[in-house]
Amino acid sequence: MNEPQRDWQAHSEEGVFLRFIVHENRRFRGQILHDWLLQEARRLGVPGGSAFRGIAGYGRHGVLTEEHFFELANELPVEVRFVCSATQAGQLLDAVEAAELSLFYLMSPVRYGIAGAPKSEWSKAVPPMF
Repeated sequence: MNEPQRDWQAHSEEGVFLRFIVHENRRFRGQILHDWLLQEARRLGVPGGSAFRGIAGYGRHGVLTEEHFFELANELPVEVRFVCSATQAGQLLDAVEAAELSLFYLMSPVRYGIAGAPKSEWSKAVPPMF
């Protein structure tokens, strides 16, 4: 097997992958919770985030929810994801606690980069991460 042409470790940066799992219909201060998380992260300078709707799931209470063809459960899981610095992740978690929310989260170390662009040109391809 051929070796990679680029040293992808050197072509990447360290950060964290922060994920929250919430119910799609959960609200906070009159707003859908996953929207609040995205807006709060943006306010804190987290460079980007996305929300993904699950098709089925269960959580700490053991209740299985699924979307069926003729009904929308409206209780399905939504995963809200961020790739950011450890400091930014900590600031977002602080904001969640300051808001007195109880949210399940996962935080993992991650390396990220942009394939197809030299590291020196990343700022032209995306906003600065840190």
